[in-house]
Amino acid sequence: MHLFSTQLVLRCPTGARHKAFLSCSYILRNNVHNRSHKRTKVSSRVAKQLKLTQTHKKPVSLAGVIKPSVLPSQSPNTSTDDTVALDFAGPLSKADILAVLNQFFRQPEVKSLAMQQGMEHSLFLQAFSEFRKYCATISPLPSELHIKLSDIINGYGTATDLFPFFLQHAKVMYPHLDYVKDLRHASNLTSPAQLFPLARAKQRKIIIHAGPTNSGKTYHAFQRYLESKSGIYCGPLKMLAVELAQKSNDVGIACDLVTGEERNFADPEGLMPAAHVSCTVEMTDIERPIEVAIIDEIQMLRDKQRGWAWLRAFLGVNADEVHLCGEEAVIDLIKNIALDTGDTVEVKRYKRLTPIEYMNEPLGSIENVQDGDCIVCFNKSSIYQLCRELEKMGRQCAVIYGGLPPGTKLAQASRFNDPEDPCKVLIATDAIGMGINLNIRRVIFYSLLKIEESRGSKINTVISPSQALQIAGRCGRYGTTHKDKGYVTTFHGKDLELMHDLLNKQINPIDKAGIHPTADMIELYGYYLPHASLSDIIDIFLSLMTIDGDKYFLCQIDQFKQIAEIIEHIEMPLRTRYVFCCAPIPLQSAFVTTMLLKYARQFSAGQPITGKWLAEQIGWPLPKPITLNELTHLEAVHDSMDLYNWLSYRFEDQFPDKVEVKDMQMAIDKAILEGVCEITKLVVISENNSDKDDMRVEKLKTLPSNISRILEKLSEKLPNET
Repeated sequence: MHLFSTQLVLRCPTGARHKAFLSCSYILRNNVHNRSHKRTKVSSRVAKQLKLTQTHKKPVSLAGVIKPSVLPSQSPNTSTDDTVALDFAGPLSKADILAVLNQFFRQPEVKSLAMQQGMEHSLFLQAFSEFRKYCATISPLPSELHIKLSDIINGYGTATDLFPFFLQHAKVMYPHLDYVKDLRHASNLTSPAQLFPLARAKQRKIIIHAGPTNSGKTYHAFQRYLESKSGIYCGPLKMLAVELAQKSNDVGIACDLVTGEERNFADPEGLMPAAHVSCTVEMTDIERPIEVAIIDEIQMLRDKQRGWAWLRAFLGVNADEVHLCGEEAVIDLIKNIALDTGDTVEVKRYKRLTPIEYMNEPLGSIENVQDGDCIVCFNKSSIYQLCRELEKMGRQCAVIYGGLPPGTKLAQASRFNDPEDPCKVLIATDAIGMGINLNIRRVIFYSLLKIEESRGSKINTVISPSQALQIAGRCGRYGTTHKDKGYVTTFHGKDLELMHDLLNKQINPIDKAGIHPTADMIELYGYYLPHASLSDIIDIFLSLMTIDGDKYFLCQIDQFKQIAEIIEHIEMPLRTRYVFCCAPIPLQSAFVTTMLLKYARQFSAGQPITGKWLAEQIGWPLPKPITLNELTHLEAVHDSMDLYNWLSYRFEDQFPDKVEVKDMQMAIDKAILEGVCEITKLVVISENNSDKDDMRVEKLKTLPSNISRILEKLSEKLPNET
């Protein structure tokens, strides 16, 4: 949507200023924009708020949320001891006292001791300023302080000897210094293995299944899972969890499915939990004792956003055997961490089951596309462009990208894999890197650059060797139509050399795993800092946190903090707020963020978030998408329903209509699938509407002069200001 507003300020002949605002708002839209005008306005307001939170306000320190106590400005009651000290040591000149205090302030040792007591620089400056004023103005001084100053002035001590008196005074100003030690202890992440006592109470056996893609490592671990009396599979994606649950149930091993948004029980009544569970890694149950656990794609320990989930599953799963499947690069790190857990480690190495050829010729042209090809892009605009070009050639293609619901992805994968379907080409993003078995003969990199967000800005970066190998490994897979051999090339000749460099480059060993503060840690901080916001608590936690930097790194918590700032004005308990901030939503979607805000407001007001209420908010029922904008909006609506389901399993009373919402979500999934199957038509309609908008923009360029003439006539009729 394009919105143009003209605002003119007129000066009347008398010199008085009259402001006349004539807003000519032209909403350039096609026939389908009428259906989404209201939600676009709401989302734009949230987008503006979201943009403000992404400017990364300066982190708050402990001193920023703790206000100093008011100190007495007059001399305290004079005691006999104070009089004796004055008689014993004699009077002290103000100049001598200030000289000692200035020397005290300049000592590096003093600043170091202050930091150890929880006084960062700004707090130290405030505390010293008050201590200096106190020593220079209070008369008589407390006896011990008077005698100590006298000794230092007369050369019987050093200025550093004043620190105990300074600290005592600082604690009167800042009572929280007495519990900084407790806060530091609460944020001690140097030994995360000890956070999981149930796992530490048993001698676990760790089996690492290491190898490239399509080497059978997960298959062998899964066979042991099926043999066990009880087991849990922890996967990186919902689709993988669904696939493993289905395979287990198909061979007669009852298996429950647990993801953030879904629970499917093998027992039709849902009363008896199955002995085997397939889940996404974030949902790993660390309480339940089991025989065999599989943690898939263990190299994700290094992921800057989700790495903590793999570390939590590895350290905390209460299993006799823990099977880790992933790249060889993770072996040394696992062995290193196992020294802290006391677990035994066994390594099994695998080789790829089918060969891959890295071609020396690029595709060069879309006309050279063959059956079984998968063109990998890293942005939607490239996908749309390639779909349009293939359509002109009379070729059908399947489309898979990250924003699509799992059901749509699986449907598109089935279409591509079906030998009877005329669709023989796949256009996809790196979303195919994990979780979907596809009959790909040749992987073609349309580009090797991917847009990454860093500190609120977007930059193009070359994909990592690990990402390149993960995507390339999707071709020629064992058990598919093209199992004899796979091929990898680029679309453009200029990328060919870089592709070979990436695919032949040795992957660096993974030396650190991601970690994240727990809800219990944050809740303890909230107890000590009842007036601090959750965002401020996170900043303070980070300032006091200790971590073993040789093994671990703190996962990025930018999204957590952004959500905390967005819902900061909404009243709710700290732990509830923590859960809302952990919600896995695409923050770049203003619509989904709007729905998160609405959920939070309803929750805070004690109102149930029903299916009927949700239907009113999203404008149910929604039509089939006929433009790319409407398809994108349906994807956002689907994400907002995922959010509802995610919250419903954490707050069942407030989100009571899971079944109704899932039915609505299935209808949305079907509409998205229909839109994706006709994506070329959506591209054409969107391009035509864009051309019409450009023509309207040209017409609008003449409007300001016309408006000026209208306003000049209007100003002549306005009364003069006195």
